[in-house]
Amino acid sequence: MRILIAIDKFKGSIPATVAAQAIASALNQTLPEADCDLCPIADGGEGTAEAVVTALNGEWCEAATFDAQNRPVTARYGLVRSEDRLEAIMEMSAASGLAMVSDLPLNPATASTHGTGLMLQDAIERGVRRIVIGIGGSATNDAGVGMAAALGFRFLDASGAALEPIIANMDRLARIEQPDAAFPEILVACDVNNPLLGPHGCTQVYGKQKGVTDFEFFENRLQHLAEIARRDLGVDHRDVPGAGAAGGLGFGLMTFCGARLTSGFDLIAALVHLRERIAAADLVITGEGRMDAQTLHGKGPMGVADMARELGKPVAAFAGAIEAEDQLRTRIDLLCAIKPKEMPLAEAMQRGAELLESAVLSQSRALLDLLTP
Repeated sequence: MRILIAIDKFKGSIPATVAAQAIASALNQTLPEADCDLCPIADGGEGTAEAVVTALNGEWCEAATFDAQNRPVTARYGLVRSEDRLEAIMEMSAASGLAMVSDLPLNPATASTHGTGLMLQDAIERGVRRIVIGIGGSATNDAGVGMAAALGFRFLDASGAALEPIIANMDRLARIEQPDAAFPEILVACDVNNPLLGPHGCTQVYGKQKGVTDFEFFENRLQHLAEIARRDLGVDHRDVPGAGAAGGLGFGLMTFCGARLTSGFDLIAALVHLRERIAAADLVITGEGRMDAQTLHGKGPMGVADMARELGKPVAAFAGAIEAEDQLRTRIDLLCAIKPKEMPLAEAMQRGAELLESAVLSQSRALLDLLTP
């Protein structure tokens, strides 16, 4: 009997790898004959690198870089060898994440993706043939200007002087010079469809959480940057769905690095060979911190569940809290919320792994029934 554990993180509580291990621990106690296949999943946000590196038995490396407010930090990313080629798996939040600068007053006019560019450069210098980068959780709204500067692009004013590569200076941008360098294939795990500009763009939709108050200030600079990039680099990605992800980093990665944006879940599923692992399983267990109406619209656990149903495999899901239960039950065979109703949320978040293991233990009979219909 083979059980695939393809679970996402319980945000704010436990990462996907710990969740998978907690479920496996419970199954080892109640179904010792079961062969557990641990396959943590992600959708391109925080936790993506850990999930993929764990699922593919990769290794970790570190890069000396800077956070979004230019403080020295060490960013961790993964290396995976696939078909005799080296690939890097990383998250922009490891260098330019919002959580990393939560101790400082937010300053989106100077917040920079420079550190993400240095992390990319570190991977390039290690000889990787492909980079997969998740771009959720950003502190920036600079359209990847800082990243591009770290990779050798120069942003010049009308006199030919170099501008500090921050969004505040992009109103004075007169020319972009690109380096004489080739970049490896870059795939961007992205599950938002926002363009760069306008009412659905990065500034209007996500700027407030990064400290943006003068929306016109950013919109004008981003529009000017897009115009100069179109003229000097010959590309115009401002309206591509996902260009506005991570404060326009989606736009920057496409514009400066020739990156390709793709669905975070679909990309991760392909990387970890999810379909093949589901096909080999007798039961699939998935879940995340909260399953609700949003889960129904393409989030990781629903992607797992739909793929399993397509392949005729029973599906169980565990979550910290569950809403839209009637709708979820039409696509998932067993649903279980792990938080006791009387327990305060803060306590439950601290005890996530313990509560998840306990919930799986309590559902052992129901899980066995799914295995033996």
